[in-house]
Amino acid sequence: MEDSRSARASLGVELARSAGEIARRWFDTSALTVEAKQDGSPVTQADREIEQHIRAQVAEQYPNDAFLGEEFGETEGTTGYRWIVDPIDGTKSFVHGVPLYANLIALEENGTIVAGVINLPSADVLMHAERGKGCWKNGKQVHVSDKTELDGAYVMATWLEDWHPDSIVDLQSAGAVIRTWGDAYGYMMVASGQAEAIVDYTTQAYDLAPMPVIIEEAGGTFTSLDGAREFDGGNGIASNGAVHDSVLKIVNQG
Repeated sequence: MEDSRSARASLGVELARSAGEIARRWFDTSALTVEAKQDGSPVTQADREIEQHIRAQVAEQYPNDAFLGEEFGETEGTTGYRWIVDPIDGTKSFVHGVPLYANLIALEENGTIVAGVINLPSADVLMHAERGKGCWKNGKQVHVSDKTELDGAYVMATWLEDWHPDSIVDLQSAGAVIRTWGDAYGYMMVASGQAEAIVDYTTQAYDLAPMPVIIEEAGGTFTSLDGAREFDGGNGIASNGAVHDSVLKIVNQG
């Protein structure tokens, strides 16, 4: 079973790289058309083309695996494996020429995330992890920071609109530095020790699916904002572990 898992995990890395090539092609062109989905969020040809590409490759090699993607929904499977894909995480950044968007791929085995990939094609960063095999950034193993205090800790946010104002004040009063290098880029920073925590109040499952295995294999902690070890509860927090409870207490106000 582990060989089968590892083969899928390797495929996930390959697919993230090819997804990045598609994304870069669209990112570097002026021909991109942006549409609004029913919830008001943006979607582009790149989002759809990437997800279709990944779905086709998975279906060819593992036709009985389940699949959940942001753009084309869920396909049931029978193997116990499910692929969870966000073709472009940070579409707003993508369409505004900000190179911090990502391709996200996660592999779930019987309800547990066992492999994940964050590919940041325009930032030239590919991070991946498989359960029990560490977290790797551009071929080098990485670890979370060893900072134990909030004073001087960097806390990332995808945006601040849904933060309680008191949480911002209290974090800053504790000496934390708040920055909005968010979306998947912020999780990459936490896993590689460049930041201590990232908080997301509003998410979908495909936004966070790779994060539990990536953060935990880097030595950190990932939970929902109520402390549960889940990625599909509508929110999430990742940290180096040492500051997790301190940040969680502050951001749970309101």
